[in-house]
Amino acid sequence: MPHYANLHLDRPAPRVMVATLNRPQRMNALTFSMFDELGRLCSDVGEDDDVQALVLTGAGRAFCAGLDLDDAAILSGMTAMDFMRGQERWANAVAGFRLLPKPVIAAVNGAAAGAGFSLALAADIRLAAPTARFNAAFVKIGLSGGDCGSSWMLPRIVGLGHASEILLTGRFVEATEAARIGLVNRVVSAEDLVTEAVTLAASITANSPLGVRLTKQVVQVNVDAPSLHAALEIENRNQALTARTEDMREALQAFRDRREPHFSGQLCRYEQISYLPGRVRSQSRTVLPPPLASSCPPGLNATQQTRATWPTRTRCCWPLAGRTPAPCRPSRRWPAAARSGLTSI
Repeated sequence: MPHYANLHLDRPAPRVMVATLNRPQRMNALTFSMFDELGRLCSDVGEDDDVQALVLTGAGRAFCAGLDLDDAAILSGMTAMDFMRGQERWANAVAGFRLLPKPVIAAVNGAAAGAGFSLALAADIRLAAPTARFNAAFVKIGLSGGDCGSSWMLPRIVGLGHASEILLTGRFVEATEAARIGLVNRVVSAEDLVTEAVTLAASITANSPLGVRLTKQVVQVNVDAPSLHAALEIENRNQALTARTEDMREALQAFRDRREPHFSGQLCRYEQISYLPGRVRSQSRTVLPPPLASSCPPGLNATQQTRATWPTRTRCCWPLAGRTPAPCRPSRRWPAAARSGLTSI
């Protein structure tokens, strides 16, 4: 992980990272450069296979007090185009945590205001200390109440009525009310807040990486599904995909063996391919995504391999989450036609 000037990173448990906003003297208020750091953090965590869940919290007595007042003083002097470019960059940095394909848990230890409120909303799960309080103060300083995704995320979390009241008044929501209306999952003692968040993250990362990733995605997509039928279509495809993973086999075997599963995050499937002139016939009728070119036999690229006709039994592994693909392993030597690359149809 690269160095961050205003973020402290820690790995207190396997596959779990804690990112702490580290400007306690300014209540972790966000500067323009800090927004850029948040955007880089999302990219780095997304590409790191050793991190499967992220915990966000703040140093000191606040979670995040929103935009730093020194930077906010510059806003009125910006041109409309400069402001729009900045606004898009800041909003994308916050929304990145919602779009991150790995679960994000916000451990809200104090005030979460303005963009800090939106940052908490972007998490999948929110835990709050008794001192936590939330508000969208934009409307109080002459701006719109919706910022950095708050007008989209908040109604989906607490409902339209509560969201309208919070955004239109700009009032603070204390921790007990936040738990009552579903803004946070639960209130945890301040001294146990981060520990509880890490424990929760570890319980998530104990599951298969692909299963967790698709679960986050299906929840986010289906909350806006136009119909039950549309939601079922996505669920059915996710289940068909995850059923073909080595992780599902490992989980079932671990259950039989009464041990903890060891997940690899690979999508693997044995295929029996039979040659017929002019077409490919799979005896197991299995449809899989094309592998990467690096996992193909000599003389074939990824597209050719998918369409190739070789009379052999192969085991191919498709990589997940950026892992290096395992090579295809034939049970006997590739036919001369396959080695020459002349078998594509």
